Amino acid sequence: MAFHTCGPNQAMVVSGCCHSSPAYVPGGRVWVWPVVQQIQKISLNTITLEVMSPRVYTKLGVPISVTGIAQVKIEGRNKEMLATACQQFLGKSEQEVQQVALETLEGHQRAIMGLMTVEEIYKDRQKFSEKVFEVASSDLVNMGITVVSYTLKDIRDEEGYLHALGQKRVAEIHKDARIGEAMANADRAMKEALAEEMRMESKYKNDIEIAKAKRDYELKKAEYDGEVNQNRAKAELAYQLQAAKTQQKIKEEEMEVQVIERAQQIEIQKQEIIRRERELDATVRRPAEAEKYKLEKLAEAERQRIVLEAQAEAEAEQLKGEARAFAIEAQAKAEAEQMQKKAEAWKEYKEAAMVEMALDALPKMAAEVAAPFTRGIKEIKMVSTGDGEIGAAKLTGEVLDIMVRVPKMVQDMTGVDINKALRIK
Repeated sequence: MAFHTCGPNQAMVVSGCCHSSPAYVPGGRVWVWPVVQQIQKISLNTITLEVMSPRVYTKLGVPISVTGIAQVKIEGRNKEMLATACQQFLGKSEQEVQQVALETLEGHQRAIMGLMTVEEIYKDRQKFSEKVFEVASSDLVNMGITVVSYTLKDIRDEEGYLHALGQKRVAEIHKDARIGEAMANADRAMKEALAEEMRMESKYKNDIEIAKAKRDYELKKAEYDGEVNQNRAKAELAYQLQAAKTQQKIKEEEMEVQVIERAQQIEIQKQEIIRRERELDATVRRPAEAEKYKLEKLAEAERQRIVLEAQAEAEAEQLKGEARAFAIEAQAKAEAEQMQKKAEAWKEYKEAAMVEMALDALPKMAAEVAAPFTRGIKEIKMVSTGDGEIGAAKLTGEVLDIMVRVPKMVQDMTGVDINKALRIK
C-alpha cells in the first residue's frame, strides 16, 4: 500500500479495486494499492485567458475587434463538477484545458458581439461583460469549468467607426462643454452679479450703518457740546455773578467807607462850625455872625451835595440801605441843627443881617447893571428929543436911577427899609 498526497491546487482520482466509481480527493492524502488501484492527478489552478475576437460584425453590421480577459478553473469543491472535469480533461495537459476553455469563451464572445451594437458595447462594457460571463459560465459548467471572472479589455475598429463615434461624442462633448461653459459663464455672471448686488447691498447697509453711527455721533457730540457749553455758560455766569457780587460787596464797603468818611467830615465840619461859632462869639459880633452865616451856607451846600451823592449812589445800589439811612440820619441831624442855628441867628439878627447883605450886594448890583455898557461895546449911539441931559450924563443918570430903585425893591421883597436902617445907624 502506498500513501499519496497533493496540494490544494490539485485533485487526485483513485480508481480500480475496491472502488465502484473513482474516488476524488481535492488537496489531501490517500492510500493506494499498487497494481490493483490507479491514481491520477488533475490541476485546479486558475487559468488566465486572453479571448480575442478579430473583425466581428456587430448587430448593425459594423466590424470591430474585441479582446477580453477571463479567469477559469476546474471546480474542485463540487464533486459532480470535478467528476465531469475529470471525465473531460483527465490525462490532458493544462494547455489543452486552456485551449478548450479559450475556444468556448471566444465563441460566446463573438455571439454576444453579434447581438449588440458598437455603441452598446462601447458605452456599456459592463453589460457586455456580464452577458459573456453569463453565457460562457452556463456552457463551461457542463465541462466542470468555472468562469471566475471576465472583463472586456479592448475594442478596436479598423473602419474608423469608433473614431467617428468618438468625434461625434467629442463634438457633443465640446458642444456640451461650450454650453456648459456658457451656462457656467452665465451662472458665474449671474452669481457675480448676485455677489455684486449682495456686495453693494452690504456696502449700502454698511454705509447706512456708518451714516447712522455718524449721525448718532454728531447728535451725541452736539448733545455733549450743548451740555459742555451750557455748563461753561453756567460757570461763566456764576463767575460773572460772583464777580458782580464781589464788586457789589467792594462797592458796598467803599460806600460804607465813604459814608463813614463823610460822616466824619460832617462831624468835623460840625465841630469846625461850633469852633468858629465860639470864635465868632469871642470876636466882633456882626462880622462873626456874617462869617458864621457864610460858613453855615458853605457847610449846608457841602452837606447837601454829599447827601445827594449818597442818595444817588444808594438808589443805584439796592444793598446800601443802611448807608443811606445813616446818611439821611446824619443829614437830618445836621439840617436840624443848622435850621436851629439859622432860626436863632435870624431871630436875633434878622433885620441887621438883611441890611448887611443888601449893602454888600449893592456894589455888585451896580456892577451888573453897568456891565452891559463896559463889556464888548465899542460904540454907543444915543438919540435925544432935546429935553433934559444928553450923552454920558444921561447914561450915568439912568444907572443911578436903577440903583435908587434897589432899596424899594428890597423893602418890597423882605419888608426891611434900608434907608430907615441907615438913618438909625
